[in-house]
Amino acid sequence: MSLISRSRSQQSDRLPELLIPALLGALVLIYFAIPFVAFLARTGAANTITELSTPKAQVAIRNSLLTAPISTLIATVFGVPLAYVLARTSFVGKRFIEALVILPLIIPPVVGGAMILTAIGRFTPIGSAAAAIGISLTNSLIGVVLAQTFVAAPFVIITARAGFGAVDERLEHASRSLGYGPLSTFWNVSLPLARGAIIAGIILTFARAIGEFGATMMVAYNPRTMPTRIWVDFIAGGIDAIVPLALALLGITLVVLTAVQWFGRVPTVIDQ
Repeated sequence: MSLISRSRSQQSDRLPELLIPALLGALVLIYFAIPFVAFLARTGAANTITELSTPKAQVAIRNSLLTAPISTLIATVFGVPLAYVLARTSFVGKRFIEALVILPLIIPPVVGGAMILTAIGRFTPIGSAAAAIGISLTNSLIGVVLAQTFVAAPFVIITARAGFGAVDERLEHASRSLGYGPLSTFWNVSLPLARGAIIAGIILTFARAIGEFGATMMVAYNPRTMPTRIWVDFIAGGIDAIVPLALALLGITLVVLTAVQWFGRVPTVIDQ
């Protein structure tokens, strides 16, 4: 029996045992698909291009496309080095640091926003000091960036940590034995080898930041971003009123999904 025939025979033998898991999984897929189909079926009720051209929609799109990349950049610049430290060293309190990284992912975003307000709100020491020099940390684009960074940064840290963890440390040791320093080894060996996971994390961070609503609503309800604009439009006009901006966000999400799949599988938890 040829290798191909043997493989097909093995797959046929496994069909009965996979039937029940497949049926259960199909129900979940149907549940995922129905909302998308139902929502897309309503797109004909709105003039998408016209609505996206209105000043309020343009401002929301501009604010989101301005703040999300800044939040992503901040998360990457500070998060990737932290990910490398977590992947390469053991120290007292490491599990606490790992838990602190994951915490913004599991707390409700509205609670995260309230926590940010208790730290940098207008009447806090930090908020008051910033206001004294003319900088508003809430109800401003700076507030949007702070909220987005808080909820989105864990994505790049977690995926980068997994990427660095998959790099063979012997390659780094070889680089050091050839006379390269720690920074040079990190830049020329570790970073390129973990590049796929890091890029995937950056993309997910951007997607989370541009879609952030709960924390942003608490910290900076104004100026409007796309998610907060969608909420305001929904309160005023219902589902049909939010279709244009929602489609724009959905389009961004599809681009993100394609990019993540291009760069490979994305780890979702910190590997121990």
